[in-house]
Formats: sequence, C-alpha cells, structure tokens
Amino acid sequence: MTATPAPTAPETEFAPLDIGPIQVWPPVVLAPMAGITNAPFRTLCREQSGGKGLYVSEMITTRALVERNAKTMQLIKFDPSEKPRSIQLYGVDPVTVGKAARMIADEGLADHIDLNFGCPVPKVTRKGGGSALPYKRNLLREILREAVANAGDLPVTMKMRKGIDDDHLTYLDAGRIGAEEGVAAIALHGRTAAQHYGGTADWSAIARLREAVPAHVPVLGNGDIWSADDALRMMRETGCDGVVVGRGCLGRPWLFKDLVSIFEGDVDYARPDFGYVARAMVRHAQLLGEWLGDEARGVIDFRKHVAWYTKGFSVGSELRVKLANSSSLTELAETLAQVEQTQTWPIGADGPRGRTSGNGRVVLPDGWLDDPYDCARPGADAESDTSGG
Repeated sequence: MTATPAPTAPETEFAPLDIGPIQVWPPVVLAPMAGITNAPFRTLCREQSGGKGLYVSEMITTRALVERNAKTMQLIKFDPSEKPRSIQLYGVDPVTVGKAARMIADEGLADHIDLNFGCPVPKVTRKGGGSALPYKRNLLREILREAVANAGDLPVTMKMRKGIDDDHLTYLDAGRIGAEEGVAAIALHGRTAAQHYGGTADWSAIARLREAVPAHVPVLGNGDIWSADDALRMMRETGCDGVVVGRGCLGRPWLFKDLVSIFEGDVDYARPDFGYVARAMVRHAQLLGEWLGDEARGVIDFRKHVAWYTKGFSVGSELRVKLANSSSLTELAETLAQVEQTQTWPIGADGPRGRTSGNGRVVLPDGWLDDPYDCARPGADAESDTSGG
C-alpha cells in the first residue's frame, strides 16, 4: 500500500463521542444502509479500524421486529466481537416503536437504538414515513417519547434530513424536540428529501443545528464524507461532535482505517493498490457466504459491491462483467487475479458512489402539509424494507 499526505488532526483537537454510557473514538459512526451494513460489512469495517468507531445495523422495521419476522431476526444478529451493538429502527406508530424498544432492552438485543427519520424513498414518504414524518411535530414527539421511555438504560439517538424541501424545513424543530424528549444524540444529513442524494450536502445546516441544540446533546454530521479529510473538514467547519459515514465507505471499508489514523494525528493514511482491494473483495464475499450459510448466495449478494470496489482501476469491460457474474469464491478470486495487482490508487477513485439521484418532488399523503401540528398518522403500510437517509 502506498501513502498519500493528509491533513493532521492532533489527538487533543477532538473529544470522544459520548452516546449515553457509550464512548466512541474516533467520533465516527457507520450509517445504516439497507442491504449493505449487514453483519459481514460491519465486520469488514471494524477489522480495518481495529474495532474503533460505532457500526450501526441496517434499518429494522419496528412492526417486523415486534412480530419476530424471521428475516428481521436474522438481520439483528451480531457477531460476538461487535461491541457495542447498535440497531437502527424505523417506525411510524408510537406504540409499536415503544414495543420494539422495550423488546430490545428486555431481551438484551442491542446496546444502542437509533431511529430513522431520513428515508426519502417515495414509497415511504407517500405514506407519511421517513423524511416526511418530522413535519408532523407532535407525532415525532410521541414516537421519540415512547422510544426513550421503553428503552430503559439504552441510549436512543435519531437520524434525520433537513426537511421535505427548502420550503418545508424541519430539522431545527425536530432537533429541539429530540433534545426535549431525551435522545442521546442527533444526526443530520445535510440534504432535504427532495434532493435525495443529489447535489451537495449543506454542512451549514449541521452548524445551525449544533447551535440550536443544547450543548450536552451531541450533533453528528452526515453527507458527502468521501475521505478522511472530509470528516475533519466537516467537524472543523460545523462544530459537530462526530460524523456519520454512509456512501463514502461503499467499496471502501478501509476508510475507517483512514479515519482512525487521521483522528489520531497520523500525517499519512493508506491508499491501497489493487492487490489489497482484491483481497478485501474476496474477504467481503467470504463473510457474506458464512453469514448466509451458503457460499454461492454470499458471492451473488456481493455482486452489487463490485463496481464500488473497482471504481477508478483499470479492470476492463470483460473482466468487470465476469466479476459481476461470479458465483463462487474461487471464480471471484481467479477473475480478480487477472487484473494487474500492482495498480496504485487511481486519481478519481474517491468521490461520489452509490445513489446520486437529484432533485425531485417528494410524494406525500394528501393534505400532509396542511398543518404540521395535526394528529395525522402515516398509513399502516408506511413501514418499508427500504432504508436510507
């Protein structure tokens, strides 16, 4: 692996992130991503970081958890080495959210609960869920109150967006409500639901939220952290207490190694050559197969990661197709071996990955924007397996 200079961050410049009784160093959190941040991917990231940081599960719907859906119960299984264990919940009904929080606390299923109020997907917002929900201030308060009350000693945090669109911003009100209801930390993705993942994240909104929320409640920034330098820059520019990394680690699990290095004051951080990347790819697919109990299923599930890992490297169209159609670890490893292993980290390998959809109209229930304080409830089918924020 070669090294590229990066800005230094003296260890004394930033404090550990306190989420209730949990102390996180460096102040870095893996964002929940559906179909991505399962146990294998979390393991891969933790291996890179030496176990430092906080790694949150993919989103779990509260109704499915309370009903003990088989797929959901598989998703909340943690590797024994995962400490602390973090679950992100998504729910629209205060009572059901409360039951889910109580179940997690009573059965010792996790050490930390995060609540998702950031999903911008139309099939979620059209029912009043996800990033549409904080517009209904009283409903948001009820959900947070039930979650905190039922979680016992477990810290409850929330993740949200700026609002529905630029004309319907909710993050300052939502942050204040969260602080009043006892959440242990608040994470803000600096985009509206209308932006989805397009454009540039508004880090100034993170700074405004930090100013609006009591100092004892940590504020975390999310959006456009593609490298370790970006994390430092966000914290310095906004005054936030920590960062949440989502799409920036797609195909880049070693970003967490870089983050540990830069927060601990190293002058350099690693830029892997393709041989290193290839080994990480095989390891990722192997972990997926072990988790799913089927090597072929693991490799097939891994296929969606191939383009992210190989971005910027000279691979060739034929080999890319073969990689994207591999069905065994041997086939995947043999195909990767055909790529020049000594390729150094390419210019342009950093930067946007994953969803990059731009501005669009947010689909909402009829009359949803009429009154932010009415007692409207999302539809019963507002809970979806689609997450993000």
